[in-house]
Amino acid sequence: MLDKKILAELQEYIDQNLTIILYEKSAQIEDLVLESISPLEIETFIAQKRKPTLQKVLFDFIDKKGTASDADIYKKAGIDRRHFSKIRSNPEYRPSKNTVIALALALELNKKETDKLLSSAGYSLSDSETSDLVIQFCIERKVYEIHQVNYALDYFSQKPLGGVL
Repeated sequence: MLDKKILAELQEYIDQNLTIILYEKSAQIEDLVLESISPLEIETFIAQKRKPTLQKVLFDFIDKKGTASDADIYKKAGIDRRHFSKIRSNPEYRPSKNTVIALALALELNKKETDKLLSSAGYSLSDSETSDLVIQFCIERKVYEIHQVNYALDYFSQKPLGGVL
């Protein structure tokens, strides 16, 4: 049996050498990735694939609907003026999924339009989440009043939009 001093030295040896091997392998992988993909290719790919921002999609829908002012929309969605202003003024800002859903309801968007708005913020409605199914049901049945949607969510023990019933 090895004594404790040798075991400790062995552990130290393994730790040092394993770290060096792992570092060398990660450096090799990084070099391989950098050699096989040029930054120009990535930039071109992004430019070709990029979709409009949430800000653009949202305000296009608001303009398209044309029936209500911005204030009417954010009040109906249960969003305060400052938060709505942040969405309007910062194209990089990404509000929560519930906020985007509340805006879709306030605009009375159909399922396809809601999916487009959610996608522009990096979200989607899942067919495996109860809360998302409740939202989809309400949209398909044209139930756009946020309090009614929140009541339906609460009935299934789901978190309400905007945190209020």
